[in-house]
Amino acid sequence: MANEDVRSSVPERIYAIGDIHGRLDLLERAIAAIRRDVEEHGPAALTVTLGDYIDRGPQSRGVLDRLIENPFPTPYVALKGNHESLLEAFLADPTSGPYWRQQGGLATLQSYGIHVRGLTDVNFAMARDQLRAALPAAHVDFLHALKMSLSRGKYFFCHAGVRPGVPLERQRDDDLLWIRDEFLGSHADFGKIVVHGHTPVPEPEVLPNRIGIDTGAFATGRLTCVTLSGGGAPRFLRV
Repeated sequence: MANEDVRSSVPERIYAIGDIHGRLDLLERAIAAIRRDVEEHGPAALTVTLGDYIDRGPQSRGVLDRLIENPFPTPYVALKGNHESLLEAFLADPTSGPYWRQQGGLATLQSYGIHVRGLTDVNFAMARDQLRAALPAAHVDFLHALKMSLSRGKYFFCHAGVRPGVPLERQRDDDLLWIRDEFLGSHADFGKIVVHGHTPVPEPEVLPNRIGIDTGAFATGRLTCVTLSGGGAPRFLRV
């Protein structure tokens, strides 16, 4: 299962996958690439996904179906993204529907078989009720179990980034899910190298204090997985 108990010791390699956004086809290629890499380099590894599994792309439900049972040949930790937070907000209060729609939420509704043609601000409550009924219990459990961050060795994994000047153990959930400019423009030493997604870039960014791996999969067709180890430069498995 995703978020299975993993030992606190540092694995030889960590595979971190950026924002998937409903691109099940690219996720399948990433799974295959990790399997090949494990066959070549050995099984002492951990896989981390950085959130934003849903919205924008066509197969949000399919992505969650695939991730729930851990399709990777390693232990697996799933982190939460801001789009999973948007889904939770919509389920709690359908008046957030218009904003969620602007962020690609209609694609998620469609993936669960909910008709969105003619959907207006008035009838988002009906769509919310339909989504509640359509969400399998396993999907609800997966979403509730998502972790906000993960620290392993010299790396700190989260969806969006961290607020400069705040210790990693005291970061606010809102920053871990949403922060951009203050984090991206900072040259501060965060205490560990922050591995993140959230902000799409044409190519992965490798800087002294952070590694950004959201390559806009839903629009570009490029999903990035970074392979990290205690020594040596990051390697990229791009599909």
